[in-house]
Amino acid sequence: MVVETSYGAAKTVTGSCHFVKFENGLKILIDCGMYQGLVEDRNYEPLGFNPKEIDYLLLTHGHLDHVGRVPLLVKDGFRGKIIATPATFDLAKIVLLDSAKLMKEEFKTRFKKAQRKGKEKEVKKPLFDIKDIKKAFNLKKIKVDYEQKIKLSKDIEVVFRDAGHILGSAFIEIDYIENHQKKRVIFSGDLGNKDNGLLPPPKKPHDAQNLFIESTYGDRVHRPYEDSLLEFKEAIFETILKGGNVVIPSFAIERTQQILAILKKMYLSKELPKDVNVFLDSPMAIKTTKVYKKYKNLLLKKYKNIKNPFVFPNLKLTSDAEESKRINKLKHRNIIIAGSGMCTGGRILHHFKHRLWDEKNSVIFVGYQAKGTLGREIIDGAKIVKIYGEEILVRAKIFTINGFSAHADQKELIEWMGEIKSLKHPFLIHGEKDKQEIFKEAIYEKLNLKAHIVEFKEKIHI
Repeated sequence: MVVETSYGAAKTVTGSCHFVKFENGLKILIDCGMYQGLVEDRNYEPLGFNPKEIDYLLLTHGHLDHVGRVPLLVKDGFRGKIIATPATFDLAKIVLLDSAKLMKEEFKTRFKKAQRKGKEKEVKKPLFDIKDIKKAFNLKKIKVDYEQKIKLSKDIEVVFRDAGHILGSAFIEIDYIENHQKKRVIFSGDLGNKDNGLLPPPKKPHDAQNLFIESTYGDRVHRPYEDSLLEFKEAIFETILKGGNVVIPSFAIERTQQILAILKKMYLSKELPKDVNVFLDSPMAIKTTKVYKKYKNLLLKKYKNIKNPFVFPNLKLTSDAEESKRINKLKHRNIIIAGSGMCTGGRILHHFKHRLWDEKNSVIFVGYQAKGTLGREIIDGAKIVKIYGEEILVRAKIFTINGFSAHADQKELIEWMGEIKSLKHPFLIHGEKDKQEIFKEAIYEKLNLKAHIVEFKEKIHI
């Protein structure tokens, strides 16, 4: 009997980690991501299984909430093989190195403060460091192309198919034999918004009896991309005309490249004035953009013959901290793209400190803001926020544009599921419980299927 257990992303969006044990004894893990937001303390809890027993780790894509605990997995004894697309390996390395750097910096700051109170023993050490990341990437890696079949054993085969979420993202179809019968289970990873302006839509899935599907936006339908694009442009025009600055908290992967491609098109069409500076103020996003250029064959066809879809004369890349600080001296007509996407750290906090209190400025949120993050506080209407211990008034105009989402919405998820004609058991993962309840009802109404909301550490027989 095949058993699945979710050790993350069960009734929560982050911490994706799904353990599957097959009848022949093979054990695989699909993702091993970091928890973020209100549940981030779970990162310090035991994984819940023995990493030494895992034969294969399959990574759906390179976001932190899907790869962030891989170094911990290795620290705890995992010595199996890691399977992912080439782009996912490249992005995962960038993400993990950035995470290690941030954790080290945060630890130093907290330790100094704790020392003054005599409470330094209470400060949690970083989850991992650069040495742990190197150990992880020194393990046997199997780089897989889309649609390529990989045999894990005589009776078990996996195929990675384009999920359209971020560069190199995949949903995974696992074929196996149980009681002399051929079966298939699909793990969706994160499925992309089919109209995102940068990547092709997700591939249609093959038939399967069981599906573990993300439900991040299972409760809603996104605004059309063209409407969101228009709103984005209008937010920029409005702010620039009144002499203000636009601050965009952006995820380094996918969203930043999406925004850069839009701004380049605006520059070429002369919608973006030549005297407006665009700053990409994120070392991680700069590195990521190079990876997107490297694998531009995975982008929409219209980008494949463009030498660099993301670079234009107005754009300035600021890698070091001193360059970043100099941006704050520029008072008017600037567009600043910085991380982190949920405003939990990084350079965006410095820009908020200097710009958030000024009503001439605007903040454009173009991505999901998890509960417990500063970004969520602001979009929920906070009048005052704390940044580095200082209270800052929120006077800047706040725009929330959801149509750029890299996640499929309810309609798209159900349409994608509808392609799986033999589907009997949909299991909902990677979503907040209230949204999953709404999604569950919609699945029953549209597809006449009873979905199950997966509990943390629940054993599911498939």
